[in-house]
Amino acid sequence: MTISSDATVLIPRWHEFMRPVLQVLSDGESCSRRELYSATTELMELTDDQTSVMFASGQSKVENRIGWAMSALSQAGAVERPARATYRITETGRQALRDHPDGITQADLRKFPSWVEHDEAKAARRARSGASTAPDETEATTGDSTPEDQITSAIDELHSTVSDELLQRLQDGSPDFFEDAVVKLLLAMDYGGAEQRGMKVGGTADGGIDGFVDQDPLGLERVYIQAKRYSTGNGIGRETLQAFIGALHGRGAAKGVFITTSHFTKLAREYADNLPTRVVLIDGERLTSLMIKYRVGVQVKQTYEVVTVDEDFFE
Repeated sequence: MTISSDATVLIPRWHEFMRPVLQVLSDGESCSRRELYSATTELMELTDDQTSVMFASGQSKVENRIGWAMSALSQAGAVERPARATYRITETGRQALRDHPDGITQADLRKFPSWVEHDEAKAARRARSGASTAPDETEATTGDSTPEDQITSAIDELHSTVSDELLQRLQDGSPDFFEDAVVKLLLAMDYGGAEQRGMKVGGTADGGIDGFVDQDPLGLERVYIQAKRYSTGNGIGRETLQAFIGALHGRGAAKGVFITTSHFTKLAREYADNLPTRVVLIDGERLTSLMIKYRVGVQVKQTYEVVTVDEDFFE
């Protein structure tokens, strides 16, 4: 099959795949990602020319757009994941099929309760971090942006979407999985030394400690971890943080990291700032940012190279 160029082949936009995805899932059965790609492509009667359009990385453009549609439907609560890489329609999804017989648009998505809740939670996280809750009125939105500005803006948007999905996956997972994930993150950040010394503790007899990483080969400097898998909006208060400090003192520890998928209240942060014991607080937003930076729970899908004229060559 010849790889086509999308400059000459028309491919449906990503949101045009949303209704077909729900139609494929409308029988109520669970469907794997690969099965969903195939069935959606067949339902839409896409041609070989359309399905053969590839990005430079080798990924199918059709599959990429179906993937974005699935992610949006999941965020809107129209699709759920009963198992890894498996999808199933929800009652919200069934209602969407009834309400939108001609297709689901991006504007329609913003009316879904789960989507609204998600956007409000994102705005709250941005507000807590001191960022603006409104879209930036920058050159990138006025049409005066440079190609580099557009690339940076697109990457930021991609990272924001991945960050939201990471947070949701962590909140949907088990406490054991979350504890294991945060240990892996700290090891990826070069804690644990060359020997990658660190482990999850967990269990009912953990004494308030969920894991640790060593900072030297002999384990003389040990950083203890508390991991709380809380829902967005359910903040970590001072009392919970005090219990962690008590657990650190019980082990004679001077350093700790408290990680949550939610956020820390103002009183909790003020309490941590005035402690003689060094405790680092990592909320959900910073957690997903670190996971993206250190490639934990994510993978590089494709790489672009930006070139410019080499002025030295022409001197």
